[in-house]
Amino acid sequence: MFSDKKEKRIAAEPGSAQNRINEGTKLKGDVSSTGFFRIDGIVEGNVKTPSKVVLGKTGVIIGTLTCENADIEGKFEGTLQVSGTLSLRSTAVIEGDVTVGKLAVEPGATMNASCVMQDGKTKSAVTTNQTPIENSKTHPFDRQQRIKKATVDSDLDD
Repeated sequence: MFSDKKEKRIAAEPGSAQNRINEGTKLKGDVSSTGFFRIDGIVEGNVKTPSKVVLGKTGVIIGTLTCENADIEGKFEGTLQVSGTLSLRSTAVIEGDVTVGKLAVEPGATMNASCVMQDGKTKSAVTTNQTPIENSKTHPFDRQQRIKKATVDSDLDD
């Protein structure tokens, strides 16, 4: 009379599940899921998902967040690793280390963090392709080089 087809359909789409941590809820520890997260409470620990994370205005994450995309309105402290797009709303406060693919920041957002943007290449691949000659080339707007040149020119005039 009752069918098990519904349960099979839900199990076939693990990334479509929505997880919500409401305001007034405080979690300590690591949280991982294959689905979308909406956090309006406080999480102290690591949050990991291959999907999107939305941190609401009252949401706080203290720890590490690893996800594909993130939309932040609340407060984040720690290490943030977003492989896709990180969107910081005007009420967002970010402190720590950030690694992103793309970054969108609204006016008013606070970001006291070191930020690295990755385009799919590793740091070692980028630095090993440069030769010492390329690294030593002077830049036309390098102030130290202009001062050095001005000193040499003035010595020649004397």
